[in-house]
Amino acid sequence: MLQRVSEAAVMVDGVTVGSIGRGLLALVGCGEGDTTADAQYLAEKIAHLRIFEDDAGKMNLSVLDIGGGVLVVSQFTLYADCRKGRRPSFTGALAPELADTLIRELAGQLAATGLTVAQGSFGAKMAVFLVNDGPVTILLDSKRGF
Repeated sequence: MLQRVSEAAVMVDGVTVGSIGRGLLALVGCGEGDTTADAQYLAEKIAHLRIFEDDAGKMNLSVLDIGGGVLVVSQFTLYADCRKGRRPSFTGALAPELADTLIRELAGQLAATGLTVAQGSFGAKMAVFLVNDGPVTILLDSKRGF
């Protein structure tokens, strides 16, 4: 999930571990079957998605175009299955060690495009702060092509 932000930060135990100014907050969940190819696809999509306004007020610019940053935060709860009972199941989420590798791959691919990339702390209890710009929130899924 992407959120267009004017600023965002993530803290662990009261210490800021990652922050950006204008750019994108990427809340990233990895599911069973996700691969490095999915991380590469999403990095390319995130870097070039035109969701920032140009001088005419149209969403015509990418985070690269505006010189923004990306804050990548792991969030396995995006794979919550709430269809049965009252407590979500997370069995569709990728095993933590594999998910950590894919999220690092995604961050590395984003950095390779020239973007400033900050990250949360995988597996930690994090406090995420953001100022959503718009608000603009977009769901991306490499399996469904959006």
